[in-house]
Amino acid sequence: MATIVLIHGLWLTPLSWEGWKGRFESKGHTVLAPAWPGMDKPVEELRRDTSGYDRLGLREIVDSYDQTIRELDQPPIIMGHSFGGLITQLLLDRGLGAAGVAIHPAPIKGVLILPPAQLKVSWTILKSPANRHRAVMLTPEEFHYGFTNLMTLEESKPIYDRLAVPGPGRTLFQAAFANFNPKAESKVDTRKDDRAPLLLLAGGKDHTVPGSTVRAAHKLYRHSNAVVDLREYPDRSHYTFAQQGWEDVADGALDWAIAHARAA
Repeated sequence: MATIVLIHGLWLTPLSWEGWKGRFESKGHTVLAPAWPGMDKPVEELRRDTSGYDRLGLREIVDSYDQTIRELDQPPIIMGHSFGGLITQLLLDRGLGAAGVAIHPAPIKGVLILPPAQLKVSWTILKSPANRHRAVMLTPEEFHYGFTNLMTLEESKPIYDRLAVPGPGRTLFQAAFANFNPKAESKVDTRKDDRAPLLLLAGGKDHTVPGSTVRAAHKLYRHSNAVVDLREYPDRSHYTFAQQGWEDVADGALDWAIAHARAA
């Protein structure tokens, strides 16, 4: 059986993984879903007090998961959603993991396109430089646009109430301006040949990370001999981790990862 590490994204906590974690555990796998540093608290508490992670950046998050993974008895399968997908790629770039799955991942350095929908979601934080040093909460309407756009606002509201937390703005600033920073925290050596196999998942209805952004990232890996596959789901939104039919996405990701981890 495999050990699996699940990494949540911006504006979320490990609670977003409850379906995947339970499903993988029911198959006999060991599943870890650690929170980003300072975010290992109930959703209600994180909304009340963001002081523990206001200034959290990508390096601190990656270092935290790095430490968790190095303490395991075997290299795990690493899966991440959104910013967790970017973090997954950064961990594989460090030589960690038996295989990785990046689900609708935030862009690595070198992705040059910025679709209007993605800019609209990101602008929630990027519109104010002060947000670089604080956590920012989405409104129910912004969450609906960025995550649950295939639902009505009324259907989305209970999901927002249960899952959404303020997101540390520094992480988004680091990713958004990576192409202007030679030492960007989101830089990956896309030509690396000894990286663990990587699967990129894209959603055709995703506003936060449109499919075109994921395809652009996949193209950056074309000069590497390491396995980097792309799988697109035309009807998936950014809420893909719990959107109707998530079980098929989860099973497909796990089957791919196990098969490629064994081959590697």
